[in-house]
Amino acid sequence: MNIFIGSLPFTIKESDLREVFEEYGAVESAKIITDKFTGRSKGFGFVEMNNDEEAKRAIEELNGAEVEHRTIVVNEARERTENTGSFGGGNNNRRRNNSRGRSY
Repeated sequence: MNIFIGSLPFTIKESDLREVFEEYGAVESAKIITDKFTGRSKGFGFVEMNNDEEAKRAIEELNGAEVEHRTIVVNEARERTENTGSFGGGNNNRRRNNSRGRSY
């Protein structure tokens, strides 16, 4: 099961995150998401646990727990949806104005 962890302290390392979840069972992977330009943590990450019962127990017991003086959010990760990149999600067939104020 893939587990989402939010509101992580920006100083936490992947090894620390793994250690927290290993108290509940075997951890396949632990990943903290970082900004691609600065390398700084974005404050959330994911933990993969193969045993669903252990994962569910970890979610139940760690959601709302305090880690390094921050209350974390823990729940089952949802499948990522495609982001079209446009606002509102509709097609972008709006008329554009040129510099003279005319519509095309």
